[in-house]
Amino acid sequence: MKVLGLVLLLLLAPCAASAQAQGLFDAPQGPLASVGWAGFRDMRFMADSFGALLLAILLGAVIGYHPTTPRTVDRLHEADMPKVYIMYAFIGAVIGVTVREFGMVIGVVVFGIGGLIRFRTDTDSTRDTGRLIAVTLAGLIAGLGLPHFAVITTLFAFVLIFLFDSRPACRVRIDQLPADRIAECADIYRGVLQGQGCRIITEHKSALKGRVEYVFRLPRAGTRNGLHAALCDAPFDVRGQIDWEVE
Repeated sequence: MKVLGLVLLLLLAPCAASAQAQGLFDAPQGPLASVGWAGFRDMRFMADSFGALLLAILLGAVIGYHPTTPRTVDRLHEADMPKVYIMYAFIGAVIGVTVREFGMVIGVVVFGIGGLIRFRTDTDSTRDTGRLIAVTLAGLIAGLGLPHFAVITTLFAFVLIFLFDSRPACRVRIDQLPADRIAECADIYRGVLQGQGCRIITEHKSALKGRVEYVFRLPRAGTRNGLHAALCDAPFDVRGQIDWEVE
């Protein structure tokens, strides 16, 4: 939520001077104009919105998938941070388009929703928080009378979730391995993972603890149960205790 707040501040910064002149909370009298279902005929707005969301996703990917990122991954949640960056860039673009259409008063509404999500909703991961914000914004946009933009937002979120979760990040730790054969054990288990189509992100070996640990992505058609069975088929003399964590 801190990231979301920073993004919103950056989006609203260019309007700060005019806001000081007329007051941040000044808004047109009466109800906000509602485009309604006729908005689906506004091809120019839909194309502009589509382009803005696509650009935000691409820019988020440039940062999230920087070539140096895999070298700094040490924990499972860090392996999924590029996806979080992209999702929050997408959320920022949605907020920007909505503020552009309805004015800065919507920024105050979004801050209120952000506070509700932050302090009244318990999510287990940043991925779930990103989804929660996305669906909340889709509902907000629909309620503001922009059903066409709500549909575009939902479609983008659906595609992003499908792409991101088709290869979930996993961490597997194999303990109780022969301390004098750690390198050999690592080669064997690495071969099993790669043979199953997994893409290894990081690998850690500890001879003192008799442990090897991998952070990797499952193949699109793979399952954790199938991979676990393959790991259990390793040679008996290098077989250890397997501990899983899936994002």
